[in-house]
Amino acid sequence: MSALPQSFAPAPRPVPAPPGPSRSRTPGSRLRVVRAPEHHRTRVPFVLLCIAILAGALLGALVLNTSMASAAYDKHRMEVELAGLSRTEQSLQTSIDAHKAPQQLAASARALGLVQAPPSAYLRLSDGAVLGTPTPAGAGG
Repeated sequence: MSALPQSFAPAPRPVPAPPGPSRSRTPGSRLRVVRAPEHHRTRVPFVLLCIAILAGALLGALVLNTSMASAAYDKHRMEVELAGLSRTEQSLQTSIDAHKAPQQLAASARALGLVQAPPSAYLRLSDGAVLGTPTPAGAGG
């Protein structure tokens, strides 16, 4: 026996056909080993793979649709909240505008104890003359 594995061993030589009725062989033709036909593979794994891909796609579409619906509800809720805040802002702005009116500012100042400034007096720098009558703020009326 040789040291090479059996797969590397030389193929056995074909056995010559026994003498008998003459066969029509072409000169130089050789016999060769024919492999056994391959068994057909089953298609079950391929079908299961296709079903799994289809189920995954459907599940992905369902999850996407659900998340989009949830986002739409959140958007609607935030739009309603924004409308409420906008109304609040308008009412506060109206209140601020009402408090900015000159009559309201004067009434608020009197309520805080402030007094109205008397007419102003001016000093002319060229000759040092005082124009108007200077009086303290609380003394005038």
